[in-house]
Amino acid sequence: MSQTKANVMLFLITIFWGSSYLFMKMGLNSIQPFSLIAWRFGIAFCLSSLIFYRRLLQLDRKIVKRAALLGTILFFVFAFVTVGVKSTSTSHAGFLVGFTVVLVPLFSAIFLKKKPEKRVIIGAGAAMCGIGLLTLNHGFAISQGDIFCLMTAVSYAAHIMMTGQLTKNVDSIALGVLQLGFCGGLGALCSLLFESPSIPTQIESWIAIFSLSIFCSAIGFVVQTVAQKYTTATYTGLIFSLEPVFAALFGYLFLGEVLPLKGYFGAALVLFGVIYAQVQSGKQKRQSIAARKAMEM
Repeated sequence: MSQTKANVMLFLITIFWGSSYLFMKMGLNSIQPFSLIAWRFGIAFCLSSLIFYRRLLQLDRKIVKRAALLGTILFFVFAFVTVGVKSTSTSHAGFLVGFTVVLVPLFSAIFLKKKPEKRVIIGAGAAMCGIGLLTLNHGFAISQGDIFCLMTAVSYAAHIMMTGQLTKNVDSIALGVLQLGFCGGLGALCSLLFESPSIPTQIESWIAIFSLSIFCSAIGFVVQTVAQKYTTATYTGLIFSLEPVFAALFGYLFLGEVLPLKGYFGAALVLFGVIYAQVQSGKQKRQSIAARKAMEM
């Protein structure tokens, strides 16, 4: 697969993920958070398993262990965002979760010993200022939903970083499918322990569930797992930075959500921060090209 094709695939799933906040709000009108996760990822796992069943017949212990780890992290991502989006707007949720792409290089610096570049530090600072303008409404008050969405960004950054590490030397499709099963299983377990599980009865709920299952989960996370093997972290982060833009667009078109003036300014700062943190200068690009050529010689 070419890098261009991988980038296009990531761009398409970014549109799906931007719409996921809208569908989560629809689903949460009649479904409890853990139940929504269980239905969403349970159906996604079943559909993916039917399509890629031959891959799953060749599972080994290494893939199962890696899928269990990724699935557990993925569960925390969606436990936080599903609870968070219930008490904040889709626009807020999208931009706060979009802070993930700044956290990825910062986590890489801490855990993988990769020193962050100056542009990453500047981008993170701008994004933090933007988040403040976006979320602080009355003095220094911040909603509970905003806090959960920030925790989502932390968990999602960990998931992206770990996906990049764990897709090496394994069947990435089998890994992507199996992690959906672990995530859905944890959702079902928590639903049994902390909620009163029930079968959704409203058409709106099933539209939300199947949209989240097919487009945002079955297609989204399997494609991400595969595509990340053929593109760079820089391009992945840059493409994912568009997710909050699509979230705000869907929130405006279908829910009539409009940000206050300072909210738009804050959102612009977040976008500037995440894009600036990912875009290389001309000098850095020339150095990267020279380094690749040197490795090929």
